[in-house]
Amino acid sequence: MAGLLHFMHSDNLLDEESMKKVLMLIANGVEPLELSAFSDVLGWAALVGDEAVELIDVGLQPQIKTTFGLQLQPNYLLADLDLNDYDALAVPGGMEPSGFYNDALSESFLEVIRHFAAAGKIIASVCVSAIALGEAGVLTGKKATTYHQLGGKRKHQLTASGAIFIDQAVVVDDNIITSTGPGTAIEVALTLLEKISTKNNADNVRKIMRIPTLNTTWRQTAQV
Repeated sequence: MAGLLHFMHSDNLLDEESMKKVLMLIANGVEPLELSAFSDVLGWAALVGDEAVELIDVGLQPQIKTTFGLQLQPNYLLADLDLNDYDALAVPGGMEPSGFYNDALSESFLEVIRHFAAAGKIIASVCVSAIALGEAGVLTGKKATTYHQLGGKRKHQLTASGAIFIDQAVVVDDNIITSTGPGTAIEVALTLLEKISTKNNADNVRKIMRIPTLNTTWRQTAQV
């Protein structure tokens, strides 16, 4: 798939100064569902939302092979961009057998996370991309979650980085959003949208996209 889409609200083309720009950082081995949740939710927000928003995808390399073999070509490489131009960071997760951590735990990847954290900007992660946030040192003393199964490997990695593990579907602590798995990706994207715009805007996009509002039980059910 050549060129991931990035979007701009048609009614706000002349108001670029007020536009919220989100950088989506893609590692090799990324899980397609997690990536597409940001693309779809923010894409719909750009088309029907009440505030201008743009999603820019960036990789460390020009070709990305996803968890299940789909080939992607990011629109930009990290070296092409000025991180100061962006209001928020989106980090989809991936799987170890596909080489996700080779990129996600590299210094180049971690430095992007540190940059946004140091600026107090929103960082939205899905599933095991929280491990990268922990390795970057931005979760110390913060409530966070990640994918957790019997044996607790990822939970232990997260807590070793100084995070306070919360076994809920989506966890928000100040400017950082973490979640438990691919199925939470749309909720993470909507939470990100709410933080860069308004709850009313996010709720409206949810309604137009026909995404159900999830109940408290779903959000708080432990993984194992």
